[in-house]
Amino acid sequence: MSNIANLKFDNLALRVLPVDSETENYVRQVTGSCFSRVFPTPVESPAVVCYSESALGLIDLTGEDANSEEYTEYFSGNKILPGSETAAHCYCGHQFGIFAGQLGDGAAVYLGEVINKSKERWEIQLKGSGKTPFSRHADGRKVLRSSIREFLGSEAMHHLGIPSTRAGSCVTSETLVERDIFYNGNPVNEKCTIILRLAPTFLRFGSFEIFKLPDSESGRKGPSVGRTDVLHRMLKYTIQTFFPQIWEKHSEERQTAYLEFFKEVIRQTARLVSQWQCVGWCHGVLNTDNMSIVGLTIDYGPFGFLDRYDPDFICNSSDKGGRYAFNKQPEICQWNLRKLAQAIQGAIPLTSTEPCLSLFEEEYETHYHDKMRKKFGFLEKDGPRDIEIMEAFLDTMQQTGADFTNSFRCLSRISLPGSANFDDKLSEVQSYLLSQCCSLEEHTAAYQPKLDPRELQMIVVLMQTNPALLPAIGYSYETLARELKNAEKLEEIKQLTPQTKLEKDTVLWTKWLKSYTERLKQEVAPDLDSANQKRVEVMNANNPRFILRNYIAQNAIEAAEQGDFQEVKRVLRLLENPYCDSVELGDLSGGSKDGASAAAAADDDAGQASGAQKGLICSYTGQAYDSRPPTWAQGLHVT
Repeated sequence: MSNIANLKFDNLALRVLPVDSETENYVRQVTGSCFSRVFPTPVESPAVVCYSESALGLIDLTGEDANSEEYTEYFSGNKILPGSETAAHCYCGHQFGIFAGQLGDGAAVYLGEVINKSKERWEIQLKGSGKTPFSRHADGRKVLRSSIREFLGSEAMHHLGIPSTRAGSCVTSETLVERDIFYNGNPVNEKCTIILRLAPTFLRFGSFEIFKLPDSESGRKGPSVGRTDVLHRMLKYTIQTFFPQIWEKHSEERQTAYLEFFKEVIRQTARLVSQWQCVGWCHGVLNTDNMSIVGLTIDYGPFGFLDRYDPDFICNSSDKGGRYAFNKQPEICQWNLRKLAQAIQGAIPLTSTEPCLSLFEEEYETHYHDKMRKKFGFLEKDGPRDIEIMEAFLDTMQQTGADFTNSFRCLSRISLPGSANFDDKLSEVQSYLLSQCCSLEEHTAAYQPKLDPRELQMIVVLMQTNPALLPAIGYSYETLARELKNAEKLEEIKQLTPQTKLEKDTVLWTKWLKSYTERLKQEVAPDLDSANQKRVEVMNANNPRFILRNYIAQNAIEAAEQGDFQEVKRVLRLLENPYCDSVELGDLSGGSKDGASAAAAADDDAGQASGAQKGLICSYTGQAYDSRPPTWAQGLHVT
């Protein structure tokens, strides 16, 4: 029998948590239950776009399994796996700061929990597999472009070492749905596509908000408000299954167990967002329903990695107020934790949980600075000026518009002071950093007003007359402050020429490099070669060479929409090796250009890597995927 037929299901969640007694699949409020039974909706002519062998290996499946017709039928939702019990999860959420009431799995179907050969439990689900009781006005389908982004995004995060849900496969079909991609009244037909997602659990903060009391702002309440019996069952199941050490130690003292559980969720969430900030990743929709209860990156919608460093970066075009901007992510995660505390207050009072929220800052700062020290090669910890130097680096990147990922990666090429080639390496890195700065045109474009003048005028009026109304319509004081700051910056930029910008950038980077190299003297050891090697290894293991930039994802999407899935596979291979200076692409090494012409195109591109970072041209269009985005991709948003 195949590995697929031998999957060992143990669907604990459906045995322990209450399941809706209604089995008909229609949109409704689901009360007193955590799941509703529902079947995936079949599709026509399913075909595998790509799969992750490492993710499938979590449930003991192989590439050979993924290439079988049997796999395609089961993981498109056309057939039900032996032992699977399909259902959709009920949860609520605060969306853009406002409680939205019941949300739930409107486009995902729980298939069950697989116990692998290592006795690990993995919940698996199909995303994009059709309508559920939680689909509201939608059809429960996902399309090829968004599915490829989620597939690549989740695997990219995992291989960067950041906790994430996994993507086992992406299966497309000939079944079509209508989508208005640009929201301009011109819908197009797109192919229904299904992702196999894996995680220890897909429980989220919003899972506990089904018990929320009536909200003072929106007037909405959780569908299971008052059902403290169900809340206690959920807490017991969650702690016993996913925080077993807490349960074993405190099962006789439930209040203590609940409190220790909440504190651990705080710590895991703080560690997670610290890793996002260190790699330059922005979630885009940090609603409470997109926050994992076990500290995973979950639900890949309009996410994005930083190209040029911009702390105010907003990757979600719907987030005009900048609530989920890059630099706001730690603050928002802590806000969401407060909402989790409020959701479980039927089991443990706020007087016990809310004081614990101060743990967040401590945990975040510790892990953020520990990771940053590794990125800078500060192996001798607690240098008195470390934080000042790290913050000055970020400020210099912002002022010059330098590429976040490449600027960090190149620092390992600076030899320790006293090395024979120190001056040459320092000069090389300074030249490279300047090549990573944005052009005057790009700099000007980055500070253009984000809001229509009429919107800005409305914000000013509301700020003066009814500031409390601003959050309800997605704006804030920070929105106005950001626009005014950008306008001021734009006036400064207008005084520059390309030459004066280059001169200014040179002064800024020269100043920072001087302070950085002075700090590196603390890292000098008797054996300089050994110390250099150790430092390079640590830095290159914490500063990725490859990230999923929007234009890379767009290349893969456009090829796949034309029926060519090779580029998705090529990009996946790179993302599986984000810290490597060489990646073996095997039979996927072909592209739209041959190696020689691709290399030439990349070498001609300003800002191309040199030394150890040259030589590997991994692209579909001739653009090296470890370089700054090409001009056409500046500011690209993938819908």
